[in-house]
Amino acid sequence: MRRFLSFHDFDWVLLGFVLLISGLGVLEIYSSTYGTKFATTTGTPLYVKQIYWILGGLVLMFLASLVNYQMLLENAHWFYIASIVALLAVLVLGEKQLGGRRWIKLPGHQHFQPSEWVKLVLILVLARYFSLNNDDRTPTFKDVVKAGLLALVPMLLVLKQPDLGTALTYVPLAFMALFLGGIQVRHAAIIVVIAGILMPALWVYGPRLHLIKQYQKERLLTFLHPEADSQKAGYQLEQSKIAVGHGGIVGQGIRNGSQTQGNFLPEPHTDFIFAAWAEEHGFVGAVGLLLLYFLVLMRLIDNAKTASDRAGGFVIMGVVAVLFFHILVNAGMVVGFMPVTGIPLPLMSYGGSSLLFTFLALGIVMNVQMRRFVN
Repeated sequence: MRRFLSFHDFDWVLLGFVLLISGLGVLEIYSSTYGTKFATTTGTPLYVKQIYWILGGLVLMFLASLVNYQMLLENAHWFYIASIVALLAVLVLGEKQLGGRRWIKLPGHQHFQPSEWVKLVLILVLARYFSLNNDDRTPTFKDVVKAGLLALVPMLLVLKQPDLGTALTYVPLAFMALFLGGIQVRHAAIIVVIAGILMPALWVYGPRLHLIKQYQKERLLTFLHPEADSQKAGYQLEQSKIAVGHGGIVGQGIRNGSQTQGNFLPEPHTDFIFAAWAEEHGFVGAVGLLLLYFLVLMRLIDNAKTASDRAGGFVIMGVVAVLFFHILVNAGMVVGFMPVTGIPLPLMSYGGSSLLFTFLALGIVMNVQMRRFVN
Protein backbone atom coordinates (compact mmCIF):
# COMPACT_ATOMS: atom_id res chain seq x y z
CA MET A 1 0.00 0.00 0.00
CA ARG A 2 1.17 3.53 -0.81
CA ARG A 3 0.88 6.62 1.36
CA PHE A 4 0.12 9.09 -1.41
CA LEU A 5 -2.28 9.31 -4.35
CA SER A 6 -0.90 8.67 -7.81
CA PHE A 7 -2.46 9.59 -11.13
CA HIS A 8 -1.03 6.31 -12.35
CA ASP A 9 -4.17 4.80 -10.78
CA PHE A 10 -6.46 7.27 -12.55
CA ASP A 11 -8.81 5.40 -14.91
CA TRP A 12 -7.50 6.86 -18.16
CA VAL A 13 -9.44 4.37 -20.25
CA LEU A 14 -12.71 5.55 -18.73
CA LEU A 15 -11.66 9.16 -19.31
CA GLY A 16 -10.92 8.33 -22.94
CA PHE A 17 -14.44 6.96 -23.47
CA VAL A 18 -15.94 9.99 -21.70
CA LEU A 19 -14.00 12.47 -23.85
CA LEU A 20 -14.91 10.58 -27.01
CA ILE A 21 -18.63 10.78 -26.22
CA SER A 22 -18.27 14.45 -25.23
CA GLY A 23 -16.48 15.18 -28.51
CA LEU A 24 -19.28 13.50 -30.45
CA GLY A 25 -21.70 15.65 -28.49
CA VAL A 26 -19.89 18.83 -29.54
CA LEU A 27 -19.96 17.65 -33.16
CA GLU A 28 -23.69 16.97 -33.02
CA ILE A 29 -24.48 20.26 -31.28
CA TYR A 30 -22.60 22.04 -34.05
CA SER A 31 -24.33 20.05 -36.78
CA SER A 32 -27.87 20.08 -35.35
CA THR A 33 -27.85 23.84 -34.67
CA TYR A 34 -26.09 24.94 -37.87
CA GLY A 35 -28.26 27.44 -39.69
CA THR A 36 -31.07 27.18 -37.11
CA LYS A 37 -32.46 29.49 -34.45
CA PHE A 38 -30.47 27.54 -31.85
CA ALA A 39 -27.09 28.34 -33.43
CA THR A 40 -25.99 30.99 -30.92
CA THR A 41 -26.86 32.48 -27.56
CA THR A 42 -25.46 35.90 -26.66
CA GLY A 43 -23.32 35.73 -29.80
CA THR A 44 -21.40 32.57 -28.89
CA PRO A 45 -22.04 29.34 -30.84
CA LEU A 46 -23.54 26.66 -28.62
CA TYR A 47 -20.92 24.07 -29.57
CA VAL A 48 -18.19 26.50 -28.45
CA LYS A 49 -19.94 27.00 -25.11
CA GLN A 50 -20.19 23.23 -24.78
CA ILE A 51 -16.42 22.97 -25.23
CA TYR A 52 -16.00 25.48 -22.39
CA TRP A 53 -18.29 23.38 -20.20
CA ILE A 54 -16.27 20.26 -21.01
CA LEU A 55 -13.00 21.99 -20.08
CA GLY A 56 -14.58 23.19 -16.85
CA GLY A 57 -15.85 19.68 -16.22
CA LEU A 58 -12.37 18.24 -16.66
CA VAL A 59 -11.04 20.66 -14.05
CA LEU A 60 -13.83 19.61 -11.66
CA MET A 61 -13.11 15.95 -12.35
CA PHE A 62 -9.42 16.21 -11.50
CA LEU A 63 -10.12 18.31 -8.39
CA ALA A 64 -12.78 15.85 -7.20
CA SER A 65 -10.36 12.97 -7.70
CA LEU A 66 -8.01 14.55 -5.14
CA VAL A 67 -10.57 15.15 -2.37
CA ASN A 68 -10.94 12.15 -0.07
CA TYR A 69 -14.40 10.74 -0.73
CA GLN A 70 -14.57 9.60 2.89
CA MET A 71 -14.52 13.26 3.88
CA LEU A 72 -17.38 13.90 1.45
CA LEU A 73 -19.35 11.06 3.02
CA GLU A 74 -18.72 12.37 6.52
CA ASN A 75 -20.17 15.75 5.53
CA ALA A 76 -22.98 14.38 3.35
CA HIS A 77 -25.66 15.57 5.82
CA TRP A 78 -24.47 19.18 5.41
CA PHE A 79 -24.54 18.84 1.64
CA TYR A 80 -28.08 17.48 1.92
CA ILE A 81 -29.26 20.41 4.02
CA ALA A 82 -27.64 22.85 1.60
CA SER A 83 -29.34 21.15 -1.35
CA ILE A 84 -32.77 21.40 0.30
CA VAL A 85 -32.17 25.10 0.97
CA ALA A 86 -31.13 25.57 -2.67
CA LEU A 87 -34.29 23.85 -3.93
CA LEU A 88 -36.43 26.05 -1.68
CA ALA A 89 -34.58 29.11 -3.01
CA VAL A 90 -35.46 28.06 -6.56
CA LEU A 91 -39.16 28.04 -5.70
CA VAL A 92 -38.89 31.57 -4.26
CA LEU A 93 -36.16 33.26 -6.32
CA GLY A 94 -35.80 31.05 -9.38
CA GLU A 95 -36.14 32.37 -12.89
CA LYS A 96 -39.13 31.04 -14.80
CA GLN A 97 -38.39 29.63 -18.25
CA LEU A 98 -40.35 27.29 -20.52
CA GLY A 99 -43.14 26.99 -17.98
CA GLY A 100 -40.92 25.99 -15.06
CA ARG A 101 -39.01 27.66 -12.25
CA ARG A 102 -35.86 25.54 -12.19
CA TRP A 103 -32.87 27.86 -12.41
CA ILE A 104 -31.21 30.55 -10.31
CA LYS A 105 -29.77 33.29 -12.51
CA LEU A 106 -26.07 33.98 -12.04
CA PRO A 107 -23.88 36.84 -13.30
CA GLY A 108 -22.72 36.62 -16.91
CA HIS A 109 -26.01 35.26 -18.28
CA GLN A 110 -25.38 31.91 -16.59
CA HIS A 111 -27.94 29.76 -14.79
CA PHE A 112 -27.55 27.33 -11.89
CA GLN A 113 -29.88 24.33 -11.68
CA PRO A 114 -29.69 22.89 -8.12
CA SER A 115 -31.83 19.85 -8.97
CA GLU A 116 -28.98 18.44 -11.09
CA TRP A 117 -26.54 18.59 -8.19
CA VAL A 118 -29.01 17.02 -5.77
CA LYS A 119 -28.44 13.72 -7.58
CA LEU A 120 -24.82 13.73 -6.47
CA VAL A 121 -25.79 14.70 -2.93
CA LEU A 122 -28.29 11.82 -2.79
CA ILE A 123 -25.60 9.41 -3.98
CA LEU A 124 -23.38 10.46 -1.07
CA VAL A 125 -26.17 10.56 1.52
CA LEU A 126 -27.57 7.14 0.65
CA ALA A 127 -24.09 5.62 0.39
CA ARG A 128 -23.28 6.92 3.86
CA TYR A 129 -26.59 5.75 5.30
CA PHE A 130 -26.41 2.16 4.08
CA SER A 131 -22.67 1.54 4.11
CA LEU A 132 -21.54 3.41 7.21
CA ASN A 133 -24.55 3.35 9.50
CA ASN A 134 -25.76 -0.17 8.83
CA ASP A 135 -22.49 -2.01 8.28
CA ASP A 136 -23.36 -5.48 6.96
CA ARG A 137 -26.69 -6.02 8.72
CA THR A 138 -29.91 -6.44 6.77
CA PRO A 139 -31.79 -3.12 6.68
CA THR A 140 -35.01 -2.99 8.68
CA PHE A 141 -38.24 -1.51 7.38
CA LYS A 142 -37.40 1.60 9.40
CA ASP A 143 -34.16 1.91 7.42
CA VAL A 144 -36.11 1.57 4.18
CA VAL A 145 -38.55 4.31 5.21
CA LYS A 146 -35.72 6.66 6.20
CA ALA A 147 -33.92 6.11 2.91
CA GLY A 148 -37.16 6.68 1.03
CA LEU A 149 -37.78 9.95 2.84
CA LEU A 150 -34.25 11.15 2.06
CA ALA A 151 -35.06 10.83 -1.64
CA LEU A 152 -38.73 11.86 -1.37
CA VAL A 153 -38.17 15.33 0.14
CA PRO A 154 -36.02 16.71 -2.73
CA MET A 155 -38.16 14.83 -5.23
CA LEU A 156 -41.30 16.66 -4.09
CA LEU A 157 -39.50 20.01 -4.19
CA VAL A 158 -38.34 19.36 -7.75
CA LEU A 159 -41.86 18.29 -8.76
CA LYS A 160 -43.08 21.67 -7.52
CA GLN A 161 -40.81 23.52 -10.01
CA PRO A 162 -42.20 21.53 -11.99
CA ASP A 163 -39.51 19.21 -13.38
CA LEU A 164 -40.86 15.68 -13.64
CA GLY A 165 -37.87 14.38 -15.60
CA THR A 166 -35.22 15.35 -13.04
CA ALA A 167 -37.44 14.26 -10.14
CA LEU A 168 -37.72 10.79 -11.67
CA THR A 169 -33.92 10.45 -11.75
CA TYR A 170 -33.92 10.31 -7.94
CA VAL A 171 -35.95 7.09 -8.00
CA PRO A 172 -33.24 4.76 -9.44
CA LEU A 173 -30.79 6.17 -6.89
CA ALA A 174 -33.06 5.11 -4.04
CA PHE A 175 -33.68 1.69 -5.57
CA MET A 176 -29.98 1.09 -6.20
CA ALA A 177 -29.16 2.00 -2.59
CA LEU A 178 -31.91 -0.27 -1.25
CA PHE A 179 -30.78 -3.14 -3.50
CA LEU A 180 -27.12 -2.85 -2.54
CA GLY A 181 -28.12 -2.37 1.09
CA GLY A 182 -29.78 -5.79 1.06
CA ILE A 183 -33.47 -4.90 1.18
CA GLN A 184 -35.69 -7.83 2.11
CA VAL A 185 -38.15 -9.19 -0.44
CA ARG A 186 -41.16 -8.48 1.78
CA HIS A 187 -40.07 -4.86 2.23
CA ALA A 188 -39.67 -4.52 -1.53
CA ALA A 189 -43.19 -5.93 -1.98
CA ILE A 190 -44.58 -3.36 0.46
CA ILE A 191 -42.91 -0.55 -1.52
CA VAL A 192 -44.45 -1.86 -4.74
CA VAL A 193 -47.90 -1.97 -3.16
CA ILE A 194 -47.59 1.54 -1.71
CA ALA A 195 -46.37 2.88 -5.07
CA GLY A 196 -49.29 1.14 -6.77
CA ILE A 197 -51.67 3.00 -4.45
CA LEU A 198 -49.97 6.41 -4.60
CA MET A 199 -49.42 6.62 -8.37
CA PRO A 200 -53.15 6.72 -9.28
CA ALA A 201 -53.68 9.28 -6.52
CA LEU A 202 -50.84 11.42 -7.86
CA TRP A 203 -52.28 11.11 -11.36
CA VAL A 204 -55.70 12.38 -10.21
CA TYR A 205 -54.74 14.94 -7.58
CA GLY A 206 -51.23 15.89 -8.75
CA PRO A 207 -52.35 18.91 -10.81
CA ARG A 208 -54.41 20.24 -7.89
CA LEU A 209 -51.42 19.90 -5.57
CA HIS A 210 -49.16 21.49 -8.23
CA LEU A 211 -46.93 18.41 -8.24
CA ILE A 212 -47.52 17.66 -11.92
CA LYS A 213 -48.90 19.80 -14.73
CA GLN A 214 -51.65 18.94 -17.17
CA TYR A 215 -49.21 19.06 -20.11
CA GLN A 216 -47.05 16.47 -18.35
CA LYS A 217 -50.06 14.16 -18.08
CA GLU A 218 -50.73 14.71 -21.77
CA ARG A 219 -47.15 13.73 -22.61
CA LEU A 220 -47.48 10.51 -20.63
CA LEU A 221 -50.71 9.67 -22.45
CA THR A 222 -49.75 10.64 -25.98
CA PHE A 223 -46.45 8.75 -26.17
CA LEU A 224 -48.50 5.58 -26.71
CA HIS A 225 -50.43 7.12 -29.61
CA PRO A 226 -48.65 10.32 -30.70
CA GLU A 227 -50.35 10.25 -34.09
CA ALA A 228 -53.69 10.94 -32.38
CA ASP A 229 -52.53 14.49 -31.58
CA SER A 230 -49.57 14.96 -33.91
CA GLN A 231 -49.89 18.76 -34.07
CA LYS A 232 -49.92 19.36 -30.31
CA ALA A 233 -48.98 16.97 -27.50
CA GLY A 234 -47.63 14.32 -29.88
CA TYR A 235 -45.69 16.68 -32.15
CA GLN A 236 -42.28 16.27 -30.51
CA LEU A 237 -42.42 12.50 -30.48
CA GLU A 238 -43.71 12.26 -34.06
CA GLN A 239 -40.92 14.49 -35.38
CA SER A 240 -38.33 12.56 -33.37
CA LYS A 241 -39.45 9.21 -34.78
CA ILE A 242 -39.45 10.64 -38.31
CA ALA A 243 -35.88 11.90 -37.81
CA VAL A 244 -34.69 8.51 -36.56
CA GLY A 245 -36.39 6.80 -39.49
CA HIS A 246 -34.80 9.17 -42.00
CA GLY A 247 -31.38 8.12 -40.76
CA GLY A 248 -31.63 4.67 -42.32
CA ILE A 249 -28.53 2.50 -42.03
CA VAL A 250 -25.68 5.03 -42.38
CA GLY A 251 -27.48 8.37 -41.96
CA GLN A 252 -27.87 11.51 -44.05
CA GLY A 253 -24.54 13.01 -43.03
CA ILE A 254 -23.40 15.94 -40.91
CA ARG A 255 -25.54 19.07 -41.43
CA ASN A 256 -27.77 17.15 -43.83
CA GLY A 257 -30.60 16.02 -41.56
CA SER A 258 -33.86 17.08 -43.20
CA GLN A 259 -35.82 17.04 -39.95
CA THR A 260 -32.99 18.61 -37.94
CA GLN A 261 -31.86 21.26 -40.39
CA GLY A 262 -35.46 21.95 -41.38
CA ASN A 263 -36.31 23.00 -37.81
CA PHE A 264 -38.91 20.25 -37.50
CA LEU A 265 -37.10 18.39 -34.71
CA PRO A 266 -37.63 20.23 -31.40
CA GLU A 267 -34.61 20.97 -29.21
CA PRO A 268 -32.17 18.96 -31.38
CA HIS A 269 -29.19 19.97 -29.25
CA THR A 270 -30.66 19.05 -25.84
CA ASP A 271 -33.49 16.58 -25.21
CA PHE A 272 -33.61 15.20 -28.77
CA ILE A 273 -29.91 15.15 -29.61
CA PHE A 274 -29.99 11.35 -29.95
CA ALA A 275 -32.69 11.69 -32.64
CA ALA A 276 -30.54 14.26 -34.48
CA TRP A 277 -27.52 11.95 -34.18
CA ALA A 278 -29.52 8.98 -35.51
CA GLU A 279 -30.79 11.01 -38.48
CA GLU A 280 -27.31 12.13 -39.47
CA HIS A 281 -25.39 8.93 -38.68
CA GLY A 282 -28.04 6.25 -39.08
CA PHE A 283 -28.48 2.91 -37.36
CA VAL A 284 -24.73 2.27 -37.40
CA GLY A 285 -23.98 5.56 -35.64
CA ALA A 286 -26.77 5.10 -33.08
CA VAL A 287 -25.62 1.60 -32.16
CA GLY A 288 -22.00 2.78 -32.01
CA LEU A 289 -22.93 5.56 -29.58
CA LEU A 290 -24.90 3.18 -27.37
CA LEU A 291 -21.93 0.80 -27.40
CA LEU A 292 -19.71 3.60 -26.08
CA TYR A 293 -22.17 4.21 -23.26
CA PHE A 294 -22.20 0.48 -22.53
CA LEU A 295 -18.42 0.47 -22.24
CA VAL A 296 -18.54 3.42 -19.84
CA LEU A 297 -21.11 1.68 -17.61
CA MET A 298 -19.16 -1.60 -17.63
CA ARG A 299 -15.99 0.25 -16.73
CA LEU A 300 -17.77 1.92 -13.82
CA ILE A 301 -19.13 -1.40 -12.57
CA ASP A 302 -15.63 -2.89 -12.71
CA ASN A 303 -14.39 0.03 -10.61
CA ALA A 304 -17.18 -0.57 -8.09
CA LYS A 305 -16.11 -4.21 -7.74
CA THR A 306 -12.54 -3.21 -6.89
CA ALA A 307 -13.42 -0.37 -4.47
CA SER A 308 -11.51 -0.59 -1.20
CA ASP A 309 -14.64 -0.33 0.94
CA ARG A 310 -18.41 -0.73 0.79
CA ALA A 311 -19.03 3.01 0.75
CA GLY A 312 -16.89 3.48 -2.35
CA GLY A 313 -18.76 0.74 -4.17
CA PHE A 314 -22.07 2.33 -3.19
CA VAL A 315 -20.97 5.71 -4.56
CA ILE A 316 -19.88 4.30 -7.92
CA MET A 317 -23.04 2.23 -8.34
CA GLY A 318 -25.09 5.33 -7.55
CA VAL A 319 -23.40 7.07 -10.47
CA VAL A 320 -24.12 4.00 -12.62
CA ALA A 321 -27.81 4.16 -11.67
CA VAL A 322 -28.12 7.82 -12.68
CA LEU A 323 -26.27 7.48 -15.99
CA PHE A 324 -28.09 4.28 -16.98
CA PHE A 325 -31.48 5.85 -16.22
CA HIS A 326 -30.63 8.95 -18.27
CA ILE A 327 -29.44 6.89 -21.25
CA LEU A 328 -32.38 4.47 -21.09
CA VAL A 329 -35.06 7.17 -20.83
CA ASN A 330 -33.54 9.57 -23.36
CA ALA A 331 -32.85 6.93 -26.02
CA GLY A 332 -36.21 5.30 -25.37
CA MET A 333 -37.96 8.67 -25.56
CA VAL A 334 -36.76 9.58 -29.06
CA VAL A 335 -38.01 6.28 -30.54
CA GLY A 336 -41.35 6.30 -28.73
CA PHE A 337 -40.65 3.69 -26.06
CA MET A 338 -40.69 6.28 -23.27
CA PRO A 339 -42.76 9.44 -22.70
CA VAL A 340 -41.18 12.84 -23.35
CA THR A 341 -39.76 13.88 -19.97
CA GLY A 342 -36.94 16.29 -20.77
CA ILE A 343 -34.12 14.08 -19.46
CA PRO A 344 -30.80 14.96 -21.21
CA LEU A 345 -28.43 12.43 -22.75
CA PRO A 346 -25.28 12.35 -20.56
CA LEU A 347 -22.19 14.05 -22.06
CA MET A 348 -24.02 14.64 -25.36
CA SER A 349 -26.86 17.07 -24.65
CA TYR A 350 -26.03 20.76 -24.48
CA GLY A 351 -26.12 22.28 -21.00
CA GLY A 352 -23.71 23.22 -18.27
CA SER A 353 -25.49 21.87 -15.17
CA SER A 354 -25.94 18.34 -16.53
CA LEU A 355 -22.45 18.18 -18.03
CA LEU A 356 -20.67 19.51 -14.95
CA PHE A 357 -22.63 17.14 -12.71
CA THR A 358 -21.54 14.19 -14.85
CA PHE A 359 -17.86 15.17 -14.79
CA LEU A 360 -17.95 15.85 -11.05
CA ALA A 361 -19.62 12.50 -10.38
CA LEU A 362 -17.01 10.75 -12.52
CA GLY A 363 -14.32 12.64 -10.61
CA ILE A 364 -15.57 11.09 -7.37
CA VAL A 365 -15.52 7.71 -9.11
CA MET A 366 -11.87 8.36 -9.98
CA ASN A 367 -11.33 9.30 -6.34
CA VAL A 368 -12.58 5.90 -5.20
CA GLN A 369 -10.51 4.19 -7.90
CA MET A 370 -7.28 5.97 -6.95
CA ARG A 371 -7.64 5.32 -3.22
CA ARG A 372 -7.68 1.56 -3.59
CA PHE A 373 -3.92 1.54 -3.02
CA VAL A 374 -3.64 4.29 -0.40
CA ASN A 375 -3.41 3.31 3.24
